[in-house]
Amino acid sequence: MVTVTDSITVATLERMAVGRFGNLVKAVVDVERGIMVVDADMHADEEALLIDDGSHQRSLWGINLHPGKFGTPEFVEYDSMVNLRPSQGNRSKFVEDPRERERVDKLVSRLVKP
Repeated sequence: MVTVTDSITVATLERMAVGRFGNLVKAVVDVERGIMVVDADMHADEEALLIDDGSHQRSLWGINLHPGKFGTPEFVEYDSMVNLRPSQGNRSKFVEDPRERERVDKLVSRLVKP
């Protein structure tokens, strides 16, 4: 697992994808702290790492990054079991709140470089 606090390149994500799932990299973003953890078998492992590092679960969202689709709307897929949070109004694996998706998008755009 890699914690991204500054930036990561699409080429690095592509290498991670090939090494694990072929076409995607699992990631968990902390929209409050502006950081992201990538490259694990499970979103739950990335979430646990961030919580151990001081993140609050309410600020964490699980996503999949598709390096081959960088620059398109399909680059970020908002699908993870860690997103199931009925107490927060999120009743599915998808990030349902458009404002939260926008926060995720802005963070990913800042952290992932061509």
